[in-house]
Amino acid sequence: MTGTATTTELARRTALEVLGGEPDDLTLRRFLHGLPGVDAVGLEQRSAALGTRSIKTTSKAWALDTIIRLIDLTTLEGADTPGKVRSLVSKAKLPDASDPSCPSVAAVCVYGDMVPYAVEALGARHGDPDEGGISVAAVATAFPSGRAALAIKLADTRDAVDAGADEIDMVIDRGAFLAGRYGQVFDQIVAVKDACRRADGSSASLKIILETGELNTYDNIKRASWLGMLAGGDFIKTSTGKVAPAATLPVTLLMLEAVRDWHRLTGEKIGVKPAGGIRSSKDAVKYLVHVAETVGEDWLQPHLFRFGASSLLNDVLLQRQKLTTGHYSGPDYVTID
Repeated sequence: MTGTATTTELARRTALEVLGGEPDDLTLRRFLHGLPGVDAVGLEQRSAALGTRSIKTTSKAWALDTIIRLIDLTTLEGADTPGKVRSLVSKAKLPDASDPSCPSVAAVCVYGDMVPYAVEALGARHGDPDEGGISVAAVATAFPSGRAALAIKLADTRDAVDAGADEIDMVIDRGAFLAGRYGQVFDQIVAVKDACRRADGSSASLKIILETGELNTYDNIKRASWLGMLAGGDFIKTSTGKVAPAATLPVTLLMLEAVRDWHRLTGEKIGVKPAGGIRSSKDAVKYLVHVAETVGEDWLQPHLFRFGASSLLNDVLLQRQKLTTGHYSGPDYVTID
């Protein structure tokens, strides 16, 4: 993503225009609590209806390849090693070693200290996924809890960016949000976005992880989505994958509706990333339908929609092999992540 010294200033200017005042606790509370309440029954019924949509056989190959292109292939374990990251990158570059026509994924997502190994392993393939490259995404800001001083969160972010991360996945302070300290959450997002700037003036893309499983209500998820966009996030993301429930179709639909309404209000396109618990191609196709029917097929691009997943890719590969060969391959025909 292109960035300059005024990127944060532009985001703040947009927030001022939308809010009609300074983004302090009072103004943010008035705005966020003034948003229309979420009709839970209506949201879930619409999501269930979209989930019944089928994709014709002629479109299934396109859908499977699209899912692969939108995956952030992820490893976020305390036992991660440079060797595991290199193996992940190899799979990211050519997911199906038996089929050179298989597309690569959008990004690999790792802890900040693993970024140099991912960048090195990608080599010439390190680049913009919209142009055929593979990005490196790093979780930061005391992931997954977000419980750390701001100075530590900013150092965490800068270290990852300096190491070559193209994207930063930050977690919001859910405790501050749930306590109504919206100004604090806003200011932290703005500060992290500023920390995403590189020395050459470009900027890493910023994804805002809401951890929807801890926000308790649809209204809170809607407010957190708007808060993330007001503060200048490039993506809003459901979950860390460490808290249940993680991504769900109704929650993702709600976030897509927020992104749609933000675009209508400001003209800006914000990305959405459901993460955690999406394991089958059948479920992933339902997410594609939700995107297409809510914000339009223009959002089915890596800079506007991602799947955060580790096990999803294998199921998609097995389904893809089924289309090619006419029969299902066993799990031995895909690599173990």
